[in-house]
Amino acid sequence: MSPPVVNAPDAGPAVSPETPGPGAPHPLSRALLEAILADRTSDRFVCRLVWERLGYRPAAGGPAWEAGPDTPAAWADAFPQAPELIAERPASVRLTRSIRPEHKQLLKSQLGFAGYRIGELYPRRTRRATAVNWLLAHLAERGDPLAQEGPLPQLLDPPADPVSGHPGDPPVE
Repeated sequence: MSPPVVNAPDAGPAVSPETPGPGAPHPLSRALLEAILADRTSDRFVCRLVWERLGYRPAAGGPAWEAGPDTPAAWADAFPQAPELIAERPASVRLTRSIRPEHKQLLKSQLGFAGYRIGELYPRRTRRATAVNWLLAHLAERGDPLAQEGPLPQLLDPPADPVSGHPGDPPVE
């Protein structure tokens, strides 16, 4: 299945929500962040949302993403290639620690997210929540509002095995 195509007036050629246009990060919205928390997107898509905002860029001629000139030095030094933020614990820990204390509760205050239930607590899901909180903190630090609606990638059914995730998601360490 290919993702739906978004074509906004005066936006140039159609762009897939899975692959943002050059230099333009995928727009964030409440609907998108809630879909991430509901496990309706791939882990790779969640990573791309963060990578774009950390200044990582697709590597020439390959699927990998590399640190770019706008990538903070601490991230570029630790992760010259964009880390799998959901699959790799060190990257997830760094992401968590990079959220300023005043933004630690944005999941609850902006999305009303009370957390997962005991039976839903898996590293993949808690790391996805961390990524969403980081994205909210990124918006807050820039003074940008969170739109209610926006373009969505093709939404997936929640995975049958929440530990393994969606087909193609890297295994969680």
